[in-house]
Amino acid sequence: MEISYTSAFVRMLKSLPDDLIEEALEKIEQFRDPANHDRLKVHKLGGRLKGRYGFSINYRIRVVFGYTESSPKEAVLHAIGDHDVYGR
Repeated sequence: MEISYTSAFVRMLKSLPDDLIEEALEKIEQFRDPANHDRLKVHKLGGRLKGRYGFSINYRIRVVFGYTESSPKEAVLHAIGDHDVYGR
């Protein structure tokens, strides 16, 4: 799977502690393989984030992403953080 990042995602990622950045990068690499999506708890989001999806980095940290219109094999990562990321 192809993955791209918004500038907001990159800023949020850089603001995390170094150990969480490393863990996040490992999980994002795992996310490239759809066979890992169940383990990462990929799920559709609702409410104002309808049309977007999320997955878990760990118990506390989540990633919000969407698939591109041109291909469901291309994902754009929009946000990373604790559960408050769903309210952004």
